[in-house]
Order: sequence, then structure tokens, then C-alpha cells
Amino acid sequence: MRVFSEIQRFDQWWVQLINIGLLGFLLYCLYMWFIAKQPTGNVATNDTSGQLIVIFSTIPVLLLFYFMRLKTTIDEIGIHYRFLPFHFSKKSIRWGDMEECYVRVYSPIKEYGGWGLRGSFGKNKAYNVKGNKGIQTVLKTKGKILIGTQKESEASKIIERHFKTKQ
Repeated sequence: MRVFSEIQRFDQWWVQLINIGLLGFLLYCLYMWFIAKQPTGNVATNDTSGQLIVIFSTIPVLLLFYFMRLKTTIDEIGIHYRFLPFHFSKKSIRWGDMEECYVRVYSPIKEYGGWGLRGSFGKNKAYNVKGNKGIQTVLKTKGKILIGTQKESEASKIIERHFKTKQ
């Protein structure tokens, strides 16, 4: 194997349950306002601004979790990643810019406060979607970037192959 590629999504059962709950809530509100002609909570059937607030605060959350994904590629140049929809283009870490690179087990909540795009303003960043395994890079600038993976053995093999030969 010369190239490692992985695409991860927020497809855990509990995330899907939240999405189904949000979609159910939105459909319930729409039914109550436009078919049953009944108010929902503090939003009356003729309260257009309240209805728009409910609709336009729920739909973006649903779309965000639907389109959010982490793409990772490892090749002879380095590690490339893109966390959609937050990165407009892929980010790359060249092998020569790394002091260390290895796959490790980590604690997402204790170390980074959860999953997603974490610690983006400090020297330590994490891009993770699920699980507790990731590709840890320690840069020569002393910053650290952790990229979550579900294919730890494959990632480890390709890192061994390319990182060790570039040293």
C-alpha cells in the first residue's frame, strides 16, 4: 500500500438520533402551524418571524451534520486532510515538517473537549469525528496536530513506510 485514504462522517447512532429528533420537531412545528393551524410553544400560526427563526435555526444544524466529514490521505509527500465544510481546500503536513508522527489512542473529551474541529487557535489542534484513535503529528515548530482515524493499522503501516524513509 502506497497511499492511505479515509473518509469519516458523523454517523454514530446518537448523532442520527439527534438529527431524527430535530427533523421530527421541525415537521411537527410545520404541521401544527400550516395544517392544524395551532400555535407551537410561543410561536403562533401568524407569527412569520418566529416560524422563520425556528426553521432557519433547525435546518442548518441538520445540513451541517449531513455534510460534515473528515477526509484524510497519506502519501509520499505527507499527510493531507480536509474537514468539510470548514476547510475550503485540503491542508497538508509534509514529512519534512514533522518531528514525530505515529498513531495513538487518546481521550477525546479529556484532551480536546470532544469531537470535531478542536483547539483551532492554539498550537495543539485536533480534527476528529468519532472514536479514540488518531494520527499524532508533532511539528518542528512544536505544534501538534491530531487527525482521527478508524483505520489505525493501515495508517500506522503507511506512516512507517513514508515517515521513516524521509528521516
